[in-house]
Amino acid sequence: MTLPLVVGVDGLDSSLRAVDWAVDEAARHGLPLKLLYGSLWERYEGGMPSPSGDRHSEQVPAEHVVGSAAERAEHRDPDVKVTTEILPQEGADALVRAAGYAFAVVTGARGRSPFTAMLLGSVGLAVAARASCPVIVVRGDRAGLAGEHERILFGLGEDGTATRALEFAYREADTRGCGLDVVRTWRRPVHDRSGAGYEERAAGLLAASVEAPSAEFPRVRTYPAVVEGPAAKVLVDRSAAADLVIVGARHRTERFGLQLGRVGHALLHHAECPVAVVPERS
Repeated sequence: MTLPLVVGVDGLDSSLRAVDWAVDEAARHGLPLKLLYGSLWERYEGGMPSPSGDRHSEQVPAEHVVGSAAERAEHRDPDVKVTTEILPQEGADALVRAAGYAFAVVTGARGRSPFTAMLLGSVGLAVAARASCPVIVVRGDRAGLAGEHERILFGLGEDGTATRALEFAYREADTRGCGLDVVRTWRRPVHDRSGAGYEERAAGLLAASVEAPSAEFPRVRTYPAVVEGPAAKVLVDRSAAADLVIVGARHRTERFGLQLGRVGHALLHHAECPVAVVPERS
């Protein structure tokens, strides 16, 4: 069974950009596309009589949202199979549940939150923190959204936390036929003035990490780089020359609190291209 690429839609411009990006991604991978609309208001409004007496009229707003998105997707690429679903749940909850049967979940960079100062909508952040499959938040400039750089950027974290994410990055680069920049950052502790060994250890970790996937995906041109500096800043800066930046995330087991690291947060808020957060298997 081929898992679908699931896209959260809400009628906003950011979600329409996510639909466009997801259609292209689905076409690259040969995947069906599911457009998902989730809102608790659908549950409440569904029990209220309409002024016209038409018991189906309360569904018009939701159906209009998904219908318009489906029409947009089909116009962009008629060969991509598109289905829609409307759920009476909070948008984030609906997408997290859908992640259990999705190739990946795609969201826009902003949601319907009244807190307009937020750089990333609460739905995108919550889904990236909780989903069991890769989550792509579509953001960035025109060149990155259009894939004009022909470059994927991967941020290599600590040892043992990037296996699934690195495989995802190599498969994405292989499918697109583009280069893959694998970046490992390092920093010298303030108390250590010698700086001995830190760069070498970072280089050794990087070489060991890319050895297996490079052999599995021989067509991918890998460009490893060891860079001194804060990982978040380095990756945000380099995202300006990438079509997609990918990081792994090992979810914490605590019940409360967001489960993303500092680097993931920074990229979701500031990257200049779409961001993929790939959860590692427990």
